Amino acid sequence: MDRHTVEHVRSRGWSVKMIPEDELGPGFAYTVGLWHTYRSPELAMFGLDVHLMHELLNHLGDGVAAGEPVEAEQERHDLIARHPVVLKQVDPRWYREFFGQAIAFYRRPPFPVLQVVWPDADGRFLWHADHAEHCRELQPSLWLWPDVQRGV
Repeated sequence: MDRHTVEHVRSRGWSVKMIPEDELGPGFAYTVGLWHTYRSPELAMFGLDVHLMHELLNHLGDGVAAGEPVEAEQERHDLIARHPVVLKQVDPRWYREFFGQAIAFYRRPPFPVLQVVWPDADGRFLWHADHAEHCRELQPSLWLWPDVQRGV
């Protein structure tokens, strides 16, 4: 566990880890410390600019710190202009693949994680039949079992 993350959690209540896009997949960001400090699920977001996702997750974290709960299937209208986002419960089988810093911080799962899912330009989410295909490539469906996500 890196010292910066621990100090950030100690001073602010959480930290946001940013993982840039690479040949393996889209960039993503996730919180570490919300569960420790507020007993609120950690949050993860995929497929947008990592600095924007950092800002959006901090906005949600500020709300948690102010007493605004985040929970699975919650629709939020306070993050992205014109469209809501939906919070989905991440299946713990994905944790090791995506949330290594959180596992190191907590020493082991389980700790709850919610994926912040954004819609396409027409407001359609991944689970809508007519959503834009590029959204599926940018946002893995971590609420599904890994074998279902991978089409096994």
